[in-house]
Amino acid sequence: MQLSEQEQVRRQKREQLQQMGINPYPADLYEITSLTKDIKKDFSEGKKVTIAGRLMSRRIQGKASFAELQDSEGRIQVYFNRDEICTGEDKTLYNDVYKKLLDIGDFIGIEGELFTTNVGEKTVMVKNFTLLSKALRPLPLPKVDSEGNKFDSFNDPEQRYRQRYADLAVNPHVKEVFKKRTKLFNAMRTFFNEREYFEVETPVLQPIPGGAAARPFVTHHNSLDIPLYMRIANELYLKRLIVGGFDGVYEFSKNFRNEGMDRTHNPEFTAMEIYVAYKDYNWMMDFCEQLLEFCATEVNGTSKVTFGKHDIDFKAPYPRVTMAQAIEKYTGFDITDKTEAEIRKAAEGLGIEVDETMGKGKLIDEIFGEKCEPNYIQPTFITDYPKEMSPLCKEHRDNPELTERFELMVCGKEIANAYSELNDPIDQRERFEAQLKLADRGDDEATEFIDYDFLRALEYGMPPTSGMGIGMDRLIMFLTNNASIQEVLFFPQMKPEKKITVELNDEEKAVFELLKKAKKIDLNELKEQSGLSNKKWDKSIKALTKHKLANVNKTDDGLFVEMVQ
Repeated sequence: MQLSEQEQVRRQKREQLQQMGINPYPADLYEITSLTKDIKKDFSEGKKVTIAGRLMSRRIQGKASFAELQDSEGRIQVYFNRDEICTGEDKTLYNDVYKKLLDIGDFIGIEGELFTTNVGEKTVMVKNFTLLSKALRPLPLPKVDSEGNKFDSFNDPEQRYRQRYADLAVNPHVKEVFKKRTKLFNAMRTFFNEREYFEVETPVLQPIPGGAAARPFVTHHNSLDIPLYMRIANELYLKRLIVGGFDGVYEFSKNFRNEGMDRTHNPEFTAMEIYVAYKDYNWMMDFCEQLLEFCATEVNGTSKVTFGKHDIDFKAPYPRVTMAQAIEKYTGFDITDKTEAEIRKAAEGLGIEVDETMGKGKLIDEIFGEKCEPNYIQPTFITDYPKEMSPLCKEHRDNPELTERFELMVCGKEIANAYSELNDPIDQRERFEAQLKLADRGDDEATEFIDYDFLRALEYGMPPTSGMGIGMDRLIMFLTNNASIQEVLFFPQMKPEKKITVELNDEEKAVFELLKKAKKIDLNELKEQSGLSNKKWDKSIKALTKHKLANVNKTDDGLFVEMVQ
């Protein structure tokens, strides 16, 4: 393992502490009495407190020092005074341990008293401190110049997602997103539990990947010698429970789909699905809008949120538009009673790319997706989908070509999908068989499996039921104004990390990080951003070119530095 200069120095300090009889990683309980937020809220001069957290900054001035301590709720100023900490002749704890052997990022515990500085800053006077954990790698904290301007902030998305632990430590606002995520789950559970719906768990490893059309992750069970599939949806298991006699069940499920990744899709994601007996999709629309208004208010204190350039209001009720109405409004084409050939011709006339594998439902879905979806900014229910698009949904009571289904659209994205559930086992079998034929034609969104056990369950009888699924990751994106799903997942899936196999010193690493962000940059501009002296700059840029990490190219516009891919 190749270490930077700072990493080597910190390891040396660790050894020095051990030689002094100080354990850098003590196992003892350290009992705190206060959090920084509570101290500031109920501040009382002279009050004794015991706190713990990371050392985030310090300004040492001889026998005194001001520092900042960060715990789970925020930061507070702490004041180290040699004579307050070391009341006897031995000043080792301050002169050696604090001044020389502690580093920014170390976890320490502090016993002290509260006081207010001359400039009005609420502060803890340190009476004693204990090292709780020595940090061997420096935090990626921003640098601050003499005028208070910050630069080199830890804001590169790839690095932040890859090292979420560092992101949370140095970017406190990130934690607020995940606190709101937890509030959302708690609010939804409260809404369901107050109505006496029952939270359940269903299998993640399944013998058949059912309930959705998606490419599954496949694994193998050694003892049974059979393939198993990681869950793509939990729908069919929840319906089995309705068959078994539950009137309302819900689950927050981790689902896995072996498909692409982008700003709104992660191969592992969280969905909520709920099924309620003796209800239909009209009831579920009322239920959905009440649920989302409640959740938005619980998370943000208001039903109104900002997402990008849009102001969204989740206050019920929401408009209800049939898919046929939406398509006619935005294309002028009425899909009602049209044949597959007529719809294909219309799609081609609208400039939509189609192929022979697409059936009637898929063609309609493509028209709606390209021409209609982006227009629905405020929460809007799109209802009454073609039967071919909804193999698990009940036939519409007034039109056998349609199903009783809705999707809730917000800012052109679907966040909820619901049905009057199909409970006729003969009809369900025929729908599954029709899906197999579409799959044979090459439709990659048609299911390739028939779950015969689910059909057997339906044959025992399932009461009229409505079910709904909500993408929890996408919903919290809207509620926290984040356009990327990676911002609302603690540890999103990432491409394998490229390892730098050469040893770089701290200056070289700093220049390389700047270059990674820019890819290509004017040489003088890169030098200015680095803030290095001429000597250190020359050494750093020569090292990067020597290790084939960067190229310096001369153009008509001057010298440019380019990262070697």
